Amino acid sequence: CLMEPPPRTSEIVTDSSAIVFVLENALLEVAKVGKGYQLLNSDEHANFLRRHKKDPALYRPDILHQSLLSILDSPLNKAGKLKALYVSTTKNVLVYINPQIRIPRTFRRFCGLMVQLLQKLSIRATNGPDKLMKVVKQPVTKHFPVGSVRVGFSFSAPEIVPLTNFVKDIQKDSCTVFVVGAMAHGKVEVDYVDKMISISEFPLSAACCISRICHTLENKWNIV
Repeated sequence: CLMEPPPRTSEIVTDSSAIVFVLENALLEVAKVGKGYQLLNSDEHANFLRRHKKDPALYRPDILHQSLLSILDSPLNKAGKLKALYVSTTKNVLVYINPQIRIPRTFRRFCGLMVQLLQKLSIRATNGPDKLMKVVKQPVTKHFPVGSVRVGFSFSAPEIVPLTNFVKDIQKDSCTVFVVGAMAHGKVEVDYVDKMISISEFPLSAACCISRICHTLENKWNIV
């Protein structure tokens, strides 16, 4: 697993506001299928899951893969604005992901990396000493910077807030935590957010919601 080079200082915006993403309710489960261990997903393991009385429709690690690519590939991240990224699973495992990681582009290789992470509890960079992914202790809130504003996103939230209006209120040199669900169905129900908002009159995929957040912040900070 490779580490991206750090952003050049000329690319970093003078406002030192930071962003943290938390991807909640990711269903990541490793099981021995045949001769080896695999990350269970609805495409490849539907029969295996049914035999074990589990609903294949819920096993969608591809949602997490797409969400991570949306965040990590964004100009927002490449400009150095992403402070940290966390994934919280349905089994209460919390994973810290270094924003400089370059995760596999293909889903099969991503699944292999997740199996390695859940078995070894960390992934080191092949081109350096840094841990690019590691399992850390819950609760996720103890990893947030002091005074950070925490906002969750859900189609079922009581009010629709245009994102441009919301990001206008982000104070200079502050930290904002964005909480997005990385599951196939249902809504994010966590007790640590200050407010839940909806950003569209339509249900959005996690990757689409994340793209909107990143794009709106890039416009705010003139990251092209």
